Amino acid sequence: MRVRVAGALLAVLAITATGCSSEEGSSASEPVAEAEAGAADRVEPLTDTPAPQLPVTVRSSDGRDVTVKDARRVVPLSGSLSEIVFTLGLGDRVVARDITATFTQAEKLPVVTRNHDVSAESVLSLKPDLVLAEATTGPAEAMSQIRDAGIPVLVVDPARGLDDVGPRIEAVADALGVGAAGKELTRRSEQRIAAVRKDIPQRTDKPRVAFLYLRGSASVYLIGGRGSGATSLLEAAGAVDAGAEAGLKKDFTAITTEALAQAAPDAILVMSKGLESVGGMDGLVRIPGVAQTPAGMDRRVVSVEDGVLLNYGPRTDQVLKSIVSQLYEDTE
Repeated sequence: MRVRVAGALLAVLAITATGCSSEEGSSASEPVAEAEAGAADRVEPLTDTPAPQLPVTVRSSDGRDVTVKDARRVVPLSGSLSEIVFTLGLGDRVVARDITATFTQAEKLPVVTRNHDVSAESVLSLKPDLVLAEATTGPAEAMSQIRDAGIPVLVVDPARGLDDVGPRIEAVADALGVGAAGKELTRRSEQRIAAVRKDIPQRTDKPRVAFLYLRGSASVYLIGGRGSGATSLLEAAGAVDAGAEAGLKKDFTAITTEALAQAAPDAILVMSKGLESVGGMDGLVRIPGVAQTPAGMDRRVVSVEDGVLLNYGPRTDQVLKSIVSQLYEDTE
């Protein structure tokens, strides 16, 4: 179940990056986008660039032992994994990216995969020393073809919540032969998350927040449930995941007036491009059922950049800080 859920999350990110239109939203959403610009689009590498100590043999989450002899040419097959490599200070070794690697330092790299549409030929043409993959990366035939060519493939457990930040960083760092740097980055990331949580307003009436996935160009409107990946972030922000609380057990469910009425969110969490794709706040409240919720009536939306929202990695403190800032800015 967890692997399937993570697959849905990664598919959401990939679809968002490729399918959301660039329509201009209403003026209500523009300050949010401006506030996110800069911090959300860059990663902050460790101060000291680590020197890989190779070879190493590490355990892949698919049960295989993977021996990495060199790491001069690395291909991460998700934006989240790219983010970790760059933040470890080894971005100059990354030779390609997935469509979901949207941060500035990676933008000039060739796109060779869309996570669930990995091209083995494109990956192999880059002659990688190491391929980093999610548990849901596929298709399976393409991954087998890469392994059969003798390329080490490390599969990393999926990101489901804040507790996964450290293990994912350290799994990647160990495979790159920079285990000490992985521990340092884990400490930095966890300290920064803790610092944000320390300043979150303590309220007895916790705001109810529904995570909506929107793709206006394809008329796709979904509400997240307990498996959406947003629950951990919302709870850390001192909020209640309205979809999960309403009993939505699936990762995502098609939005209906009844589902929104049951969730009764005080605020709505969206990806920035998803909000743009429906025409901003004005378009959001035209989705059936949204205008009747407390969030719709108050036009209260929390928007976070697509490529970082559900990564659970080195920039998760920024995501959490952005959610907290937007969620409580008018309630202090």
